[in-house]
Amino acid sequence: MAGPLLGGWFTEGIGWRWAFWMNIPLGALAIVTAIFFLRLPKVDNTKPKLDVAGMGLLALASTGLVLITTWGGTTYDWDSLLILSLIVGTIVAAVAFVMVERRAAEPIMPLHLFKDRNFNLTTIAGLITGIAMFGALAYLPTYLQMVTGANATEAGFLMIPMMAALLISSIGSGWLVSKFGRYKWMPVVGTIIVGVALVLLSTMTPTLATWVLCSYLAVMGVGLGLSMQILILIVQNSFPNSQVGTATASNNYFRQIGASIGSAVVGSLFAARLTELLTERMPAGGASAANSFTPAMVRELPEAARQVIIGGYNDALTPVFLYIVPLIVVAVILLCFVTEKPLATTIERDILPETLETDGALPSTTRGSVAVPGRDS
Repeated sequence: MAGPLLGGWFTEGIGWRWAFWMNIPLGALAIVTAIFFLRLPKVDNTKPKLDVAGMGLLALASTGLVLITTWGGTTYDWDSLLILSLIVGTIVAAVAFVMVERRAAEPIMPLHLFKDRNFNLTTIAGLITGIAMFGALAYLPTYLQMVTGANATEAGFLMIPMMAALLISSIGSGWLVSKFGRYKWMPVVGTIIVGVALVLLSTMTPTLATWVLCSYLAVMGVGLGLSMQILILIVQNSFPNSQVGTATASNNYFRQIGASIGSAVVGSLFAARLTELLTERMPAGGASAANSFTPAMVRELPEAARQVIIGGYNDALTPVFLYIVPLIVVAVILLCFVTEKPLATTIERDILPETLETDGALPSTTRGSVAVPGRDS
């Protein structure tokens, strides 16, 4: 909840670059906390073999994919030599990554994870959720500043309903899972709510009341809170303890890729449509100048010019929300096929992959009993 507020305060105060610099003191605090307070169980101290080749190829493929979606159709034409080279390079890196992972002693992303149906379904759904969340929300603070006239800090405050709703619904969903042990319905309902929120956001107009807009954001927060953490829970419940970290990281990786792609694609569509609208509605040469306007500059413009820019921002961004809805429908359909396995209540530290059941779940003998750490393990 502090993120949007700090972002707005940095932008208006000490400078937007502190959105990045702040990670240094926060990171130092996290390291100190881990050193003094993290208590790990004693395990085999054998040093793992780092999958350096897998890491490098994964980084190359990820970078290429993000650059393609960011530059393609905007900075460079889709048929330009650079974009085509990036596409070929990304495909080659991805294929090489799969080949390396098949032979690595300790792969960074074991391919056997993809033999589990729940992992595949929730990973794809998580990727789509990342596209929807970051694609829709990355440009809302700027939209709020341009259309409502709010400054950066005020725009951060206007995002609080979404963050508060996300916090409450995520805590509530965790409580419900702990109490009743049922979880499949939550990501399905949550993803549907995210779709409803996107439809509502697509109806925004410059004259829409601020409290109504904030309520739309709250609906989005409720949907994200019901779905995001439960998708991770489903993955963690599908693998033994020795593989939970890798499975969780792999799932999170694809969600972050979805976030990067969503932000890039939405940004490209928004920028292209905004340029087109401003070219149509403003005098010759006005569109290029308007693209460089900041919210503060727009507030100082004459009313006629200001309304043209505000209308262009609104009409360029709101249709993009509808473009994401079909992806949400796909995610809902996929989540309907998730198998609701009983929640594992025992920490099994030494189960090997070959002892898993055919669907990748923990053996049934590990479910239904509670292990007391330090006594039963």
